[in-house]
Amino acid sequence: MDVDKIRLKKKGFESLMSPLESDVLSALWKKKSGAKVRELHKIIRKKRKVALTSVAVILDRLYDKKIVSRKIEKGRGGIHYIYSAVPRKEIEQTIMEKTVNKLISNFGSVAVSYFNERFGKKKNK
Repeated sequence: MDVDKIRLKKKGFESLMSPLESDVLSALWKKKSGAKVRELHKIIRKKRKVALTSVAVILDRLYDKKIVSRKIEKGRGGIHYIYSAVPRKEIEQTIMEKTVNKLISNFGSVAVSYFNERFGKKKNK
């Protein structure tokens, strides 16, 4: 997951994802056992006007980013993907880790000093 474009006005994982990516992930988390593109499209379509192909493209991108997994199911009409999302907590943990690492990489000792001052254990007086 790339943390170069953080939208600080958004919270959590939504700070790094497009609104459609966020909607797709939210729909996937509701379907705990996984879902096909059409199932997710039906859910998302209630909230916003979106093409089935757009949902499929977003799922493919999320798969490339390792945010969702997929397995192949053979059925009527050929092969279908069943998508499952990485747990929300795991995504948020990854975002935090990469963001902190990026800050340390960009600001070096200034960032480390700040984190130590801000989050270091305070001595009891």
